[in-house]
Amino acid sequence: MNEIIDLERDQRSLKNLGHLSYLLHTIVAVGAVLPGVQASVALLLVAFALDMFKKDDAAGSWQESHFRWRIRTVLWAGGLYLLTSPLFLLLFIPGLIAWAIVSIWFLYRIVRGWMNLSSNRPMPS
Repeated sequence: MNEIIDLERDQRSLKNLGHLSYLLHTIVAVGAVLPGVQASVALLLVAFALDMFKKDDAAGSWQESHFRWRIRTVLWAGGLYLLTSPLFLLLFIPGLIAWAIVSIWFLYRIVRGWMNLSSNRPMPS
C-alpha cells in the first residue's frame, strides 16, 4: 500500500515539474514569437536542466515521453535558430521570417505537450 502511495506521489511530483517546465518553455516561446518581448534564455536553460536531471525519474512511466519531447524540442529549436542566424547578418527580413517560423513551431510543440500532460496522455515517439 505504501508503495502505491509513494508511486502516486512521485508521479504527481513529476507532473508538477512538467507543468513548471512547460510554463518556462512557454514564456520563452511567447517571447520569441512577439517582437520586442524577449524572455531570458536563462529560463530555457533552467527548464532544460530540470528536464535533463529528472528524466531518469520518469523512466518507464507515461511521463517519460514528455521529458523526451521537451528535451528534443529545445535541442531542435536551438539547432534551427543557430542554422538560421546567419540570415540576420546577410538579409534581415528573411532572417526574421525564419526565426518567426522556428518560434511558432517551438510554441506549437510546447502547447501540444502541455495539453497532453494536463490530460495525463503521453507524447508520441
